[in-house]
Amino acid sequence: MRKSGKNLKLTVAYDGSAYHGFQRQANALTVQQVLEETLGVLLGEPIVVAGAARTDAGVHAYGQVVSLWTNSRVPTDRIPPALRSMLPRDIAVVEAEAMDESFHARFSATGKLYSYRILNSARPDPLRRNYCWQIAKPLNMTAMQTALSHLVGEHHFGAFQSAGSSAKNPVRTLYKATCGQQGDLLEFQFHGNGFLYHMVRNIVGTVIDVGLGKTSLDDFQTIFSGRDRRKAGATAPGTGLYLLRVFYEKP
Repeated sequence: MRKSGKNLKLTVAYDGSAYHGFQRQANALTVQQVLEETLGVLLGEPIVVAGAARTDAGVHAYGQVVSLWTNSRVPTDRIPPALRSMLPRDIAVVEAEAMDESFHARFSATGKLYSYRILNSARPDPLRRNYCWQIAKPLNMTAMQTALSHLVGEHHFGAFQSAGSSAKNPVRTLYKATCGQQGDLLEFQFHGNGFLYHMVRNIVGTVIDVGLGKTSLDDFQTIFSGRDRRKAGATAPGTGLYLLRVFYEKP
């Protein structure tokens, strides 16, 4: 049976510093809660959004996607500008599109692109503390890039899946796993067809151990093939993680 109203796709950017993640929670402020309450005022009806990714506390986004159904007569192209004065300054709806009824922000997605940023400097930087993970000791870029190259392709990523994951199948495909450097800022990028709970942050934490010389490249491969999360590195802080884009067509 066809739903009434229209199915909308919104692209959302946010600074996650003040929020306890994207997904609505009972006792903490989240991006989803703010979006739903603000959209409800604008559209004149209760709104429930579905997010493409359940980003954690402190995680940021340039290209989070949500879908929602509405009976409102507010023109779709007027939603982003109307929300500019209604949403807090750390959340913005940058695009709105009307979709067919089958579209779902999460279940229609074919892939995601994440970035993780490292400040590799011994000098404290208060202005970047919420937007990257600071590591004071020098990092071996060549070793880290080699470790990342082993992750590209279809693999069992159980070594980088945190407890509490609802995924029954830990096999994922990474199309891209890279690390580049500009000055004291390092940026990892991961493009994959899907990601396990804390997968990017666990990979980064383990690859940083390679860069610091704590884990050899042989040990990294052993950890990866061993599929045992307990032997991998610590989970990198959420502050350095960014959801850059959600894809809806196969690469």
